[in-house]
Amino acid sequence: MFCRVSELRRKMVINVRNGSRLGCVWDLELDTAAAMVHAIIIRGKRRLLGLLGREEDLVIAWSDIAVIGEDTILVNCELPPYQPQQKHYGLFRILTEEDD
Repeated sequence: MFCRVSELRRKMVINVRNGSRLGCVWDLELDTAAAMVHAIIIRGKRRLLGLLGREEDLVIAWSDIAVIGEDTILVNCELPPYQPQQKHYGLFRILTEEDD
């Protein structure tokens, strides 16, 4: 199967370990001396509609790709666990919060 980079960028990347959707391919990491693809890069998700920037980009090694299908790419890789952001308490919540 042949695939152009423009077609690769439209494919959704799914991790088969936990079934999570990681996003679409944003870029490729190439070794120009050996003419090989080393990794695919998935752009980090926006924080607060992009006002607070983006999360770190995900770099997935080419060896971790299990299958490239018609509209999805299945990867088998260990990603760092999701770390929810700490809750920030606004002034109103601090003032109205009752002690136990």
